[in-house]
Amino acid sequence: MKVISLLNLKGGVAKTFTAVNMAYELYRRGYKVLLLDNDKQGNLSKAYGRYDAESVAPITKLLSGEWQEAAELIQKTDYEGIDIVSANMSLMGATWKLTTEETGNQIERYKRLIDAAVLGHGWAVIDYLPIEQAYDYCIIDNPPDIGLNVVNALTITDEVIVPVKIDEWALEGLDILADQIEYAKRYNPALRLLGVLVTAYQNTDGEAAGREWLETEKNSYSLLGVIRYSGKVAESTFLFKPIYEYSPCCGAAQDYKKFVTRYTGKAR
Repeated sequence: MKVISLLNLKGGVAKTFTAVNMAYELYRRGYKVLLLDNDKQGNLSKAYGRYDAESVAPITKLLSGEWQEAAELIQKTDYEGIDIVSANMSLMGATWKLTTEETGNQIERYKRLIDAAVLGHGWAVIDYLPIEQAYDYCIIDNPPDIGLNVVNALTITDEVIVPVKIDEWALEGLDILADQIEYAKRYNPALRLLGVLVTAYQNTDGEAAGREWLETEKNSYSLLGVIRYSGKVAESTFLFKPIYEYSPCCGAAQDYKKFVTRYTGKAR
């Protein structure tokens, strides 16, 4: 299983939207995907219809260590091949509490899930399977900060993908994020910054210049893809549908499809 963290220290760059649609495109190619909603706002959970504002969220239980079986945390979605560990505002309290604990196990809480096994969940119906064998990909949707919940996510992450909307401040912030990822490598040497995914792209002079900068060899950030702006994006989020299901012909839907084909080497 490959673990991917979507991360940017700036909000409003389509991290959650990318998680939703990357998971969907992987699913459409036959891959099995586990989603971790690591943001207290729970937007990824809402997008897949698994948000519960009243209960202690599964991701909160994972961070606090208050769980026994993986089945307590993992929920099926309406797509047979996409499962989720959902979030809500209870994650904020668990993150704060963890910062006050005097324990050496503050950064390996999520690793326990990766080492766990599942039974009777989705395709693992015959026998216990380790999580890393039951799924092909794990996608983590992170908030725009480096709290202990994010540090825990980076501890199990293989690759970081950074969604960005092109402007001067977004590009300047890449260096700060890269430094944070380098720091996290002391806990996870295999961690790497895979590259940048441009979102909501409009071919203005300013955005074209930013894209050109990302495409040059003068910077250290690989450009993984460009997702064009589309008014259909906001409509699809209100209807809780992946963009390809809502409007398959729009530019954003086609671009996410191309991005995942390029990422996996597998078309659909």
